[in-house]
Amino acid sequence: MTEVLQIGNRKIAASELLSLLGSYQMLPQLLQELIIDEAITAIECTPEEIAQAQKQFYAKHQLRSEADIKKWMTYFGLAPHQLNFIVARQLKIEKFKQLTWGNKLETYFFQCKTKLDKVIYSLLRTQDMGVTRELFFRIFAKEQSFAELAREYSQGPEAQTGGLVGPVELSTLHPSMLQMLSNSQPGKLLPPTQIGEWFVIVRLEKYLPAQLDEPMRARLLNEFYENWLKEQLQKLMSQENVEIKVQRVMGAMGV
Repeated sequence: MTEVLQIGNRKIAASELLSLLGSYQMLPQLLQELIIDEAITAIECTPEEIAQAQKQFYAKHQLRSEADIKKWMTYFGLAPHQLNFIVARQLKIEKFKQLTWGNKLETYFFQCKTKLDKVIYSLLRTQDMGVTRELFFRIFAKEQSFAELAREYSQGPEAQTGGLVGPVELSTLHPSMLQMLSNSQPGKLLPPTQIGEWFVIVRLEKYLPAQLDEPMRARLLNEFYENWLKEQLQKLMSQENVEIKVQRVMGAMGV
């Protein structure tokens, strides 16, 4: 029996690892990491890129001193060369994303832009159509403000903000709400409408078109990457007995 890990008084043999990973539901995570390692094997990084990545890694984890770094490494049971491996690996992953899907971002962005656009709107809802209709006419006649009535009568969390909701992406809205806001103009008060159990009054305050800026590029790259990783994992899990497959992949990776 070859022991590969000791925690307290417990010694774990190599032959136990797959069983333990399965029992603790960690096998898919291991497989994902092996899939990633295989995909980034050919990615190269310059010393300058790694140095910059290391600075960013330390900043992200708030490691401001050598003591902080040692404490962090001790917590995760890492040796210095393992920390360097983690930094370089993350850099390779980011380069892999860019090399694989970077040239697809603009097309993808415009295909799904309407779902990424955001809105700020005012909402007032009750479960009584008569009350909702009365409140609508008060707002329409400018007898009272939307915010004032929302604070007093709205029965959702928006009451705490005077009815103001957002910014929220259009893709997150109820289909009826999406249609109402998509066909409206800022400042236009929409008449009472039933959505599920609620009778709502809505007013679009601001329309915020999505922009293909750096945060959006990073988000879309991550969507491509996560979808790809999910597909690869499903293929790996479905092709063969998982234990046999893991042994083969781990052998190929020299693990």
